[in-house]
Amino acid sequence: MAVAPAKTAEKKPNALQTPLKPSKELAAVIGDGTVTRGAMVSKIWEYIKKHDLQNPTNKREIVADEKLKAVFGRDKVTMFEMNKYLSAHLSKI
Repeated sequence: MAVAPAKTAEKKPNALQTPLKPSKELAAVIGDGTVTRGAMVSKIWEYIKKHDLQNPTNKREIVADEKLKAVFGRDKVTMFEMNKYLSAHLSKI
């Protein structure tokens, strides 16, 4: 029985590992430079927790400050719809 040769081609990065460029509004929150989607979400959550932007009575709701209003385009978003607004501020390199 023949053994299949090992694949030597590099794997493409998945959606969370693809380097992306943030818009100037998003860069004001997470910093300049390229970022992966996974790292961007982590940085957004660091910012939200650091500035105490979760609604204390409903932790799933994010109450946007001025920087996040520029990204979200609204005063409040839920953690579930947040990624929809963040995606609009990322572009491929």
